[in-house]
Amino acid sequence: LETYTLGAGDKLRVEIFNVPEYSKDYQVLVNGTLNLHRAGSVRVAGMTLRQAERAIATRYRRLLKQPIVDLSLTSARPLNVAIAGEIKRPGTYSLELGEAGKFPTVTKLIREAGGMNRSANPRQVIVRRGQRSGADQEIRVDLWELFQTGNTRQDLTLRDGDTIFIPASTSISLAEAAQLVDANFSTDLNQPVNVAVVGEVSRPGTYVVGGGGSSNNNTTGNNRETTRVSSLPTLTQAIQQAGGIKQMANLKEVKVRRTTRAGETQTITVDLWELLRKGDLTQDVVLQQGDRVEVPVATAINPADAEMFGRASFAPVARVNIVGEVKNPGTVEVRMNTPLNQALLAAGGFTREAKRRSVELIRLNPNGTVTRREVSIDLTRGVDEKGNPLLQDGDVVVVDRSGAAKLSDTLGTVLSPFGSLLPFRFLFGL
Repeated sequence: LETYTLGAGDKLRVEIFNVPEYSKDYQVLVNGTLNLHRAGSVRVAGMTLRQAERAIATRYRRLLKQPIVDLSLTSARPLNVAIAGEIKRPGTYSLELGEAGKFPTVTKLIREAGGMNRSANPRQVIVRRGQRSGADQEIRVDLWELFQTGNTRQDLTLRDGDTIFIPASTSISLAEAAQLVDANFSTDLNQPVNVAVVGEVSRPGTYVVGGGGSSNNNTTGNNRETTRVSSLPTLTQAIQQAGGIKQMANLKEVKVRRTTRAGETQTITVDLWELLRKGDLTQDVVLQQGDRVEVPVATAINPADAEMFGRASFAPVARVNIVGEVKNPGTVEVRMNTPLNQALLAAGGFTREAKRRSVELIRLNPNGTVTRREVSIDLTRGVDEKGNPLLQDGDVVVVDRSGAAKLSDTLGTVLSPFGSLLPFRFLFGL
């Protein structure tokens, strides 16, 4: 309490040594004064207890010879403080003292205000403190050091009238951002966030992500799709909500654009290829309210990379129609960028009557045109655009009948009237 400064609402006990009739309880008035018994008004606002003791003693010297004053704080007023910048709920707050008269700290106020935004710079928190005379005092606080080393000196004790400003980061370290998610002064992860996802995803739009689960609010026509996924509000969750990536998505340069309180835009470049290849979880950025996720289009994709992208958790399911001479013709659900050979095997493989040397691939292009091409089949072949291309959602694969099977069909039709009379089928080994 040595540095505590008095203000309106504080309750004090004034003891005058050997003068019990002058010893009384007081409350600091709105104008910052104490109305002392018989001694009149004395201003104490902005003083420490020791400074106020001397002021009270000076006032009582008019009535007493060498008065000895002991002043104690019996009940402290709530501290009125303000916080601004990269905080969830900026504004003014009234904070009560804790147990045993402990004063609130910077992190207490930050938690009260909903936590720091992901765009905040925890290394440069500024506390401005008014002085009785002269310019305000400015104190720098490094909450990153507090988080890393437990240095409680960085968790500054607040005083009445303090103003805390949390600046935005000029650059964001993905590694540090991932660690700060666990700090008790970060934004509450149980709250859902609204984000926009645009670019090379199946369903661009706005989505609600997080809050113990994720929900898809995207609307198409009269149908509203809603899914629930329990998770943090991460980048990959947002992409999943948007239906997953398209075949030509550039996962190495995904952008997360974030607007600070000052109206400036932070841009975080994320390499989801590193997440897939090395398991680098720092690339899976935790999102905040109002983030915009941009998935750019790639100029070219290596087939091996494309196949790996298709196995990602945020890759959509592709529906491919395989018709003709396969054991299980119809719609087959496979991962995006699944090779043709793998899709044929998913349909059960060829029947005995199938033409095994080639199939026809029919594709509806984004511009509305249709392409048809014959693809030579070698089930041992790796991914190859010519002989084992990667399939897209909506592709149709036609497996024709072999020449022998077609001949059998033709002869069966021609000879059917005589089938009960002549054993021609056996002459042809049919």
